[in-house]
Amino acid sequence: MTDPVLQLLRTRPDLAELAACPFNFDIDRAYHVEGVHLASGASLEAIAGDDTGGTYFLCGGTAVLHASSDGYASLLAESVSEALEILVRLPWWCEDVSADLDEEGLLAAVREGDADTYEETAHEIDAQRRTLIAGLGLPDRPLTELHALSEAATRRTEPDHVLLNSDELCAYQLEECYRQPLREIVLAPGRAALERLRSDDPAAREEAAADPVLRAGVLRAARSDRHDGDLPLLRLLLEHENAEQAERAERFEERWLAAMLVASYRRDEDVPLLRAATAGRITSSAEAVEWARAEEARRPEDDLTWIDLAHRQGRTENARVALIRLLDDTGPDADRLRRLSRALERLGDHAQAARGQFNLLSLQDSPQDRASEASVLARLERRKGDLPAAARALEKARTALEAFPEARRLGLGRLVTEQHLELVLAAAEAGDTELARTTMGHARRLLATIAEESAKALSALSTQAKWTVARLPSGNASSALPDGPGATGAGLS
Repeated sequence: MTDPVLQLLRTRPDLAELAACPFNFDIDRAYHVEGVHLASGASLEAIAGDDTGGTYFLCGGTAVLHASSDGYASLLAESVSEALEILVRLPWWCEDVSADLDEEGLLAAVREGDADTYEETAHEIDAQRRTLIAGLGLPDRPLTELHALSEAATRRTEPDHVLLNSDELCAYQLEECYRQPLREIVLAPGRAALERLRSDDPAAREEAAADPVLRAGVLRAARSDRHDGDLPLLRLLLEHENAEQAERAERFEERWLAAMLVASYRRDEDVPLLRAATAGRITSSAEAVEWARAEEARRPEDDLTWIDLAHRQGRTENARVALIRLLDDTGPDADRLRRLSRALERLGDHAQAARGQFNLLSLQDSPQDRASEASVLARLERRKGDLPAAARALEKARTALEAFPEARRLGLGRLVTEQHLELVLAAAEAGDTELARTTMGHARRLLATIAEESAKALSALSTQAKWTVARLPSGNASSALPDGPGATGAGLS
C-alpha cells in the first residue's frame, strides 16, 4: 500500500514542486547512482532524490532511508510523513541544529539557517514551509521532539537498514557516533545477570545454570569488570561448564574463560576443579595463576569474540552487519579473510562469504593452497546460487591440481572432486544441462585420478550424479554471467 503522503505528492504537482525546491525532496529524481539493496533483504524502493545525487528510499514499505552519492546511508524516519516533517522543519541548511538546544534555540537556529542560505528571501522560505506542511497534513509537533525522533531513527540504522552496493556487496558508511558497539549490545544481558548473581539472587543462579549462552555473557562481563567477591559465583559457573562440556558437540571458550578467572585467585581448594577444566594441566595453585596470566595474554577479546556471542544470542543481523563492515575494512590479510569468510558462511550469508573467499583465493601462492581455497569458493558460489561462478572456481581448482598432481592422492583431490559432483546435481536441478554434463565430465576424470579410498567415499554421490546426468533431457538452459564476487546480486541462499 502506497504511503498517503507520498501518494499526495505524486498527485499534487504544486506540493511536489515545493518539496523539491527548496526542501530537496524531489520525487522526479527517484533513482540512485548505482544498484543497491538492504543487507537484511527487506524491500527497497527509491521514492525521491536530492540535488547532490542522494536518494531517499522506502524500506520495508514504511521507513525512509537516505543514501548519499558518496557512500553514506542512514535511516531518516519511520515514515514518509515523519521524513517530510524533518526535512521541511529542520532542513539540511540549518547546520547549528543540535540536541543541546531547547525549543527556542531550535527555532532560532532554523531562522538563522533560512537567513544565511536565502538572505532576502528567507521570509518566502518560511511561507513555503507553512504551505507544504498544511498541504501534506503534517503535524505541528515541537522541534525538540522532531529532532529527537530524527536522531533516534539514525541510531536504528543498524542492523536492519544497512545499505549494500549490489555489485561489490560493500556496505554504505554510517557515522561512528550513530553506531552502537556490538560489544555493548551483547554484554548487556550478561552484565545484568552478573549484578543479580552478585546480589545472591537465587533466580539468577537458576537462569545461569540452565542457559549456557547467558553464562557466556556473564563470564565475559566478569572478565571486563572484576570484583574480589566473585570467586564463589565463578566456581559455580565453571562447575556448570565442566559438567556440560562432555555433553555438547560444540566447543566454546567459556570453560577456558571460567577456569582462567577462577585460577587467577590462586586458591589451593580450586586445584581439583581447575585440573578437570584444563585436562590435568593445572596441578597447584601457583601453577594456576601463572597459567591464567599466560592464557589471558594469549587470548585477547576481539571483534570476532562479540560477533560469535551475538550469533549465539540470536542477534544474527547484528553479527552479520559487523562481519560485513569488518570485511569491507580488511586488506590483503589471508588469515583475517579466512576467518571472516567462514564466519559469514556459518551465518548463512554465502554471498558475503564468497566475497571474502574470492579475495582470499587471490592471495594464495602454492598450487595446493589455490586448489583448496578455490574448492571452498566453489561451494560458496554454488550455495548462493551462482552456478557459473562455481564452475569458474572449480576450473581454478583443477588448474592448481595439475600443477600439484600429488594432491590428487591426498584429501584435497577428494575435496575438489566432491565439489564437482555437488555442482552437477545443482546444475541439473537448475535446468542447466550443459553445465551439468560438462562438470560431470571433469568429475569422471578426477575420480579416475584420486586415491581409491577417496573414490570409494564418494561412490554414493558419484552414482547419484551419474544417474542424474543420464536422465537429463537434451538442450541447455544456461546463461553466462559476469565474473566477480557479486555477479548475481547479493541475495542470501
